[in-house]
Amino acid sequence: MKIHSLTKDYERIEKAILFLDKNFRHQPTLLEIAKAVNLSVFHFQRLFKRWAGITPKRFLQILTIEHAKKVMAFTSSLLNIAYESGLSGGGRLHDLFVNLEAMTPDEFRSRGKDLQIHYGFHPSPFGECFIAVTSRGICRLDFMTSSDRKKLIIDLEKKWPFARLMVNSAVTKPYIDRVFGSSAPSNSLPLHIEGTNFQIKVWKALLNIPRGVIVSYENIATRIGQPKAIRAVAKAIAYNPVAFAIPCHRVIRKTGAVSGYRWGVARKKAILVWESGNKN
Repeated sequence: MKIHSLTKDYERIEKAILFLDKNFRHQPTLLEIAKAVNLSVFHFQRLFKRWAGITPKRFLQILTIEHAKKVMAFTSSLLNIAYESGLSGGGRLHDLFVNLEAMTPDEFRSRGKDLQIHYGFHPSPFGECFIAVTSRGICRLDFMTSSDRKKLIIDLEKKWPFARLMVNSAVTKPYIDRVFGSSAPSNSLPLHIEGTNFQIKVWKALLNIPRGVIVSYENIATRIGQPKAIRAVAKAIAYNPVAFAIPCHRVIRKTGAVSGYRWGVARKKAILVWESGNKN
């Protein structure tokens, strides 16, 4: 594709994004957005998805829900939040949160209210790790990639801003022992995680990959019934909040290349080698 054509496409996408950013509270139709950039609905939809990786409708939903989150700080009325965000009522707001955040507006607003989270730092076969658990299960597990423990705690506070966080290695160690010291399948571990419906679907698919088995991103996309959503699957895997227990390390490129691991490619390779020798 010629540089001139690429530039022209970008200018249209930029114009569409600016139009949506300015008019999202009016919830413009796909036809209205396409007209704003002088394209047919068909060509605009295809161009936008190629550039952004999501549809214009999905982008509009993201703009809407991010605005709704900000409005929540100023009003407790879900109806007012819906209207201020350009939605026709509380039902639309509820559906938007469930589809994009996998929780209701009230659940999002509470984000850990009355929840107690214990966390601790422990050695593991793959270096020191950080784990956080609730009464329902593991909500966070990270391998340490630096000595900055404080950052991991801050990230946990951001995810669960109204929860009571307590350092308590005595509570968290049994979970570590179960994660790394058992041959039980990953899907038997208690987890307490939140994500979008799509992310949860991908993470569930990961839980069904047996130890010692590796699959491709394309394979995961097929397993969840969306074979063309390879890029979205890769993004969901990258947001996995529970290392090792949700075995995103078992997913590699179809070429056989081992890459794309938040906690380091060398660690990913080490885990795969360790698992191949400990299948039973």
